[in-house]
Amino acid sequence: MSAPGRTSPGFGRSGFSMGARFLLLAVACIALMLLDQRQQHLVRVRQALDLVVYPVRVAVDLPSSTWHSLRDTFAERDALIEENRQFRRERLETEARLQRLEALESENTRLRALLDSTARVGSRALVAEILDVDLEPYHQRFQLNRGLVDGVYLGQALIDAQGVVGQIVRVGPLTSEALLITDADHAVPVSVSRNGLRTIAAGTGDSGRLRLLYVTNNADIVVGDLLISSGLGGVFPAGYPVGRVTEVTLRPEQGFAEVLAESASSLDRDREVLLLWDSSKAAPQASVPTPDATVAELH
Repeated sequence: MSAPGRTSPGFGRSGFSMGARFLLLAVACIALMLLDQRQQHLVRVRQALDLVVYPVRVAVDLPSSTWHSLRDTFAERDALIEENRQFRRERLETEARLQRLEALESENTRLRALLDSTARVGSRALVAEILDVDLEPYHQRFQLNRGLVDGVYLGQALIDAQGVVGQIVRVGPLTSEALLITDADHAVPVSVSRNGLRTIAAGTGDSGRLRLLYVTNNADIVVGDLLISSGLGGVFPAGYPVGRVTEVTLRPEQGFAEVLAESASSLDRDREVLLLWDSSKAAPQASVPTPDATVAELH
């Protein structure tokens, strides 16, 4: 019989029993490692354990991976938005520059055409810019940025790169007013370039259209004939295009044909015109031209 307060030796909670357990476990582990290394019997066990542990591993890693993914996604989104904005700004700036280049190219083309017209004038000419356009029915006029200080005078002829535009009817110190050839109150002596037939081209009040007066039914005039200034009247120099015949209607009961023509000049698109000086008239002294003025003296 054992003494009171003392436990019997064995596999209880004594130190010997704990050491025996550790020894048995160590021997079992070594045996399993040797068995696995030599005969690979635990490969399937490990694979099964990996399969069981994988969802746990994914669940543990999910918050971190989700946070990194969202952070990268929003960073890329912000970068794409900013890049898109930058592209839009650059596109607008590029389109604005292209529009300006197109405007400059168009202006350069017009000025070169005017300079070419100046080369054919054979007398003094001055480029004038159109400030205002009055194209009301039966009342068609231009306001120009040239006046008395530039030597402009009443009745002075205007042309553009295509032909006759009109003449000056009012002159101020710095500006002037021009009456277009299509105005209902305007008429210009013309001749048919093909055969020299003379007539008068009167304005109709319709921009771009002219009516030929007093053309008999048997007159030699056909659609497509070019009308040029005849020089009669002393206002428009001879030989400048005025228009081209577009319609010929014979009216035997009235004795005169109805003949319509289209203006040669671009009255509805002009931005600059040429003021011509009649060499037979003494024009007032013009002021010293500014850098933006274009004055051509040709002999």
